[in-house]
Amino acid sequence: MPATPRILVVDDDPGQRSLLQTFLSDLGLEIVLAASGAEALETLAAQEFDMMISDVRMPGMTGLELFERLRETNSTLPVLLVTAFPEVRDAVAATRHGAVNYLEKPIDLDELSATVRDAVGMNEPVESESLQTPDLPEWLTARSPAMKNIVREISVIAPSETRVLITGESGVGKEAIAELLHFWSARADGPLVKVNCAAIPESLLESELFGHEKGAFTGADERRIGRVEEATGGTLLLDEIAEMKPQIQAKLLRFTQDGTFQRLGSNEVIQADARVLASTNRNLETEVGEGRFREDLFFRLNVIEIHLPPLRDRKADIVPLATRFAAEFAKGKPRPSPAFVSTIEAYEWPGNVRELRNAIERACLMARGEVLLPEHLPARARAATSSPEAEAQSTPGKRMEDVERQLILQTLREHNYNRSESARALGISRRALLYKIRRYADEGYAINEE
Repeated sequence: MPATPRILVVDDDPGQRSLLQTFLSDLGLEIVLAASGAEALETLAAQEFDMMISDVRMPGMTGLELFERLRETNSTLPVLLVTAFPEVRDAVAATRHGAVNYLEKPIDLDELSATVRDAVGMNEPVESESLQTPDLPEWLTARSPAMKNIVREISVIAPSETRVLITGESGVGKEAIAELLHFWSARADGPLVKVNCAAIPESLLESELFGHEKGAFTGADERRIGRVEEATGGTLLLDEIAEMKPQIQAKLLRFTQDGTFQRLGSNEVIQADARVLASTNRNLETEVGEGRFREDLFFRLNVIEIHLPPLRDRKADIVPLATRFAAEFAKGKPRPSPAFVSTIEAYEWPGNVRELRNAIERACLMARGEVLLPEHLPARARAATSSPEAEAQSTPGKRMEDVERQLILQTLREHNYNRSESARALGISRRALLYKIRRYADEGYAINEE
């Protein structure tokens, strides 16, 4: 039998190393890890490899410097460089030739798989080799293809220690994704501590996160342990991270780098072991560009991005979600009428899962445990199946999703199908654009590769 391809993964971030090791091992590859360029050179001298994957921005020797040193002794080893920084991408592109390629952060696992398989000469996986995911907890619904893909990704990401940024519109279910990441992780027995950065006043958020000593400020009558410290051994979810002010961002950056922080009013350096997840309904790249969010913190948090599409783009989830909510709110077993089902499927749900949940709660109250009818729904949901505006929107070429698709495809063409540039021009994240591209490809639209 042929030898298992061996890959050297070089990254100073333990979470990133953990993710790559978990994912690539599942592809049937042998993975060796190095935490620095110097360690990588020693390992390369001692062992033979079929490929090297290296982060670019590392303390000491950078990935580009490591690549140059490698080429002095080995001119053929395939090298994949991983970077999030535009100026580094330009430098990588300038050095690229047949034996080197690069991926942009946040890493797209499908793209990583395809690149690695091509580099080491592995065949495409057959159906029987497809990733088996654990059973979903009863509180999560994933019937649509989009949600099934996300669940498969989470099954790979969850066991690692890597940081994850969860993006999507308000009310789309980002907290449920964070709960699943924690539930399937090695930290599941530890706490899942949630902090809503938008709900806590700026003057109190730093204390909420990092704690304070007695007398640190007016009203600090006793020492308080912060949420970061409470999350030790578990997971810390920073919801609506875009609302966090720059001063606190700097302190959080330090924690994501070395796991240390200081309580307000103290010089004592405290170590805490918590996996960090963050979520936002904003485009953090735009926030960075406009100076409201630190670029270095953005790249620390955005090792992997999970983009949760709106409910209108995963209609197969609507009825199962509604059924679950109805079972929660109704005393008996609710019986949705066919007209009720048609109505909730026709409505666009701009408020996403949160709006659907509220509508089903209302319907259950109005129905008093009997059959659920369209008249039990809010007026704007009922209007989706009866108004002239709704009929006009359902006409081919008139619907908003058709306009959106045309805009995205046109923008891709204008930027020579460069996905990063197209995402910036559209004002959405690269991950959100990749989701749209895959959806359009599944629907039969021709999408050129970069």
